Amino acid sequence: MIRFARNRLWTLCFLFPLILSATAISADDNGKKHRYRERRHGGDNHYAEKYLKPVSNTTYSEHCSACHFAYQPGLLPSESWRKILQSSEDHFGDTVDLDAEAREEIHAYLTLNAANTSSSKLSQKIMHCLDGQTPLRITDIPYIRKAHHEIGRNVVNRPSVGSLSNCIACHRDADRGIYDDDRVSIPE
Repeated sequence: MIRFARNRLWTLCFLFPLILSATAISADDNGKKHRYRERRHGGDNHYAEKYLKPVSNTTYSEHCSACHFAYQPGLLPSESWRKILQSSEDHFGDTVDLDAEAREEIHAYLTLNAANTSSSKLSQKIMHCLDGQTPLRITDIPYIRKAHHEIGRNVVNRPSVGSLSNCIACHRDADRGIYDDDRVSIPE
């Protein structure tokens, strides 16, 4: 009986360090898996890196979404937004009536969150393709044009779409800053 207890004690003394090291390795692997999963699929930082920030300024949203989809500032560089706000008397064929206070607030919001200041992957791709250009339309951005090159005029001219500038028609999560290809639903 004593011999059995001694053998058991020796076995535990031998196995205990092995079990501890295996547990530590497993915990380390789980930590790596968790960090990878967090980077790949979740967390606020991941959202900010992958997607555009949703529109969060009420003044911008109220003035702009009255006529069209309120584009996230990260879709254009700050210089583009500045030029668009400067030419509000001829805003793509319409006149935008903004008082000085609203214009300044919108300009500050757009500049602070523009593509050249954003950490989102889409904003970075947009900035990379511009090569110094200052587009006034999101549909004039080379990266955006390339991403939509397979979309035929027959699709764009559908009443449910209307134009390439109507992002929300196909990108159902566009208002949340999500423009993933796998989340596109082209309406009939």
